[in-house]
Amino acid sequence: MKVEGSYTFKADRRKVWDSLLSPEVLSSCIPGCESFEPTGDETYDVVMKVGVAAVSGTYTGKITITEKHEPDSYTMHVQGKGAAGTIGGEGVLTFTDIDGETRVDLTGDARITGIIARVGQRFMGSASKMLMNQFFDCLRSKVE
Repeated sequence: MKVEGSYTFKADRRKVWDSLLSPEVLSSCIPGCESFEPTGDETYDVVMKVGVAAVSGTYTGKITITEKHEPDSYTMHVQGKGAAGTIGGEGVLTFTDIDGETRVDLTGDARITGIIARVGQRFMGSASKMLMNQFFDCLRSKVE
């Protein structure tokens, strides 16, 4: 499933870039994040509680930041597994200055398997958009 979004912040690019790479900000803004532990350079073990439609589950996984082109773009890889299936995906975040503000464009792919995919398939697009909006709204409150 393709995921994409565009989010504007009333802050300079450096501040937005630093916030999106801050373990404290990431852990507090990722919806359902219960644990966020650094395990290496730009790699984190995570525990998240995620729900789609009537199916929810706790997932353990990893978030890795790669292909950093500071302060223009980077790729975030997410993978996790739980009793209800697996989740995974990659997203490229691109940072652009626009009249004193910063726009972050996100494009990527998400993969979900198991019961959560079978039961919640109709809701996946709207659920992924809702989770992204929750994350970026939280980020906006911290950055601005």
